[in-house]
Amino acid sequence: MATRAVLFDLGNTLVGYYTSAQFPGVLRQCLRECTEALGLPEDSARHRDTYDRALLLNREQPDYAVRPLTERLEQLFGVVDSPDALVAAFLKPIFSMARLEPHAISVLETLRATGIKTAIVSNTPWGSPAEAWREELRRHRLLDKVDATVFCMDVGRRKPHRAPFERALSLVGVGPAEALFVGDDPRWDVVGAQGAGLQPVLLDPSSRDGVADHLTIRDLRDVIALVHTMGGAV
Repeated sequence: MATRAVLFDLGNTLVGYYTSAQFPGVLRQCLRECTEALGLPEDSARHRDTYDRALLLNREQPDYAVRPLTERLEQLFGVVDSPDALVAAFLKPIFSMARLEPHAISVLETLRATGIKTAIVSNTPWGSPAEAWREELRRHRLLDKVDATVFCMDVGRRKPHRAPFERALSLVGVGPAEALFVGDDPRWDVVGAQGAGLQPVLLDPSSRDGVADHLTIRDLRDVIALVHTMGGAV
């Protein structure tokens, strides 16, 4: 069946942020920004305690239900007068790390110009708000380059749960057998896409050969040729 839509992960697919190995350090900085936003004095013992408690909140639910960032921050810092400001403080270090993939915009424009529907389907760090991430897409000029955006907070479930994929397919009006999903993570992206009936495409710059149960590309631009070979409009 011809490809009519290509759905993309966001982090480390269209925009680079941090690796899983880097996350502990990023989390420390996010918590430090929150402490500063609350006007709390510097206290290394409190930082250690907050970080240790944050690690306990870093575990996701077995059914992939989203645990909202606001709830986690309330558990760490108590009820605050300006929760939106605290959310912004938490996300500040993450957004500051952003590196737009050099070919992201041109790939999205090429696909849409030839009739292929596009969407972004992404989890958010610690269940951070979808609107904050739509603003992040706008900052990188990505929001108007796709036909739909679905974040885990929009549906209450994180990838690899099928709900985010199904919402995106519904928004672009395409069936799962007619869609590719491009992402960088074997578990969230490959397994998630397979579970929702899409053809997964793993973006792995270090890859040499394809894998039996999914396609692999080394460069985002390879999506264009892949869609062409699969009978898409490109």
